[in-house]
Amino acid sequence: MKKKISDEEFYSGLEGLPQIKYPFQDFIHPDYQKAREEYYAWIDDEYSFHSMEAREKHKKHHFVDIVTRALPFLKSMEEIRPLSVYTANGSMMDDYFDRCTLKEMYKISARIDDILTGRESEEPKEKGIFHFYWQLRQYAIKCELPETLYRRFVKAIHAVFDAYAEEKTYYRTNTTAPLPVYTLIRADTSGVPPFCIYVAIQKEYRTIPDEIFDHPHILRIQALCAFMVGIHNDIISLPKELHREGDTMNIVKVMQHDHKLSLRDAYVKSIELHDQYLDEFLILQKNLPFFGDFRDLVSDYVHDLGIMVAGIYKWHTADTTRYVNGGYVEGEYVSQ
Repeated sequence: MKKKISDEEFYSGLEGLPQIKYPFQDFIHPDYQKAREEYYAWIDDEYSFHSMEAREKHKKHHFVDIVTRALPFLKSMEEIRPLSVYTANGSMMDDYFDRCTLKEMYKISARIDDILTGRESEEPKEKGIFHFYWQLRQYAIKCELPETLYRRFVKAIHAVFDAYAEEKTYYRTNTTAPLPVYTLIRADTSGVPPFCIYVAIQKEYRTIPDEIFDHPHILRIQALCAFMVGIHNDIISLPKELHREGDTMNIVKVMQHDHKLSLRDAYVKSIELHDQYLDEFLILQKNLPFFGDFRDLVSDYVHDLGIMVAGIYKWHTADTTRYVNGGYVEGEYVSQ
């Protein structure tokens, strides 16, 4: 979307449409301003390869607010930092590598996984994306994240970037994925699965046994969180994506193509799908299996997953810089 257009043209056809609503509480971590200040410093330190224009736009986007709104009960800045690095770095690199190839993205994803798992243990010599992920691992070690949760967290991050690669197939051909394929890819590119795992760092959730986190009921609830966030992100970013060729991984565009609908009807159908996921989440929340001594703790964990979803949406709706006309950062990566 390099050509400048008026706000009237940018939002054309989307006036007066229904908005998403959540029944979950809204919080923000008391250290959100401290997290922002670190975020600004990270951009100047780690992202010097980005243009000044891109860096200044990223600072205004406040990606770390996603963390402080979604996980408002983390105990300290030390616990905030690993998730903040994932969120800020993941979001900015998604912009930077916007137009790279599927093969290039898989190669990038593999190296990130090597760094996060410690297979590549030496500190990268140059600042930037890979060094920033090395820094995430150091932060995780320093705040003593439980090893099992850290492994889950890293595995989920790897799935996110592999899914970014799969998106390239559709972006580069300017085609939409069928809804079942979109759903599989978007569940990961929503970026939410690592958040669902990191929620367990809050309070005493880290004591919940692995077999409970692996229970189909809990896995489905986590998946529903990813589906809801993926859709509400698509709804918020729709004006921008309607004006950019290749931005096809959007639920409204998928609904338009699959069901031969007008833009407004596809939008309404997308909201309906989101609300079906929300209803399912609430039903599963009210009908948790018997988890013995961990029942109350698991119930509270699921409750905080709802707060996470609402917090991420609050960032989307409170933001006045990223998804507005001219606010998006264009991809600057040049394929080798």
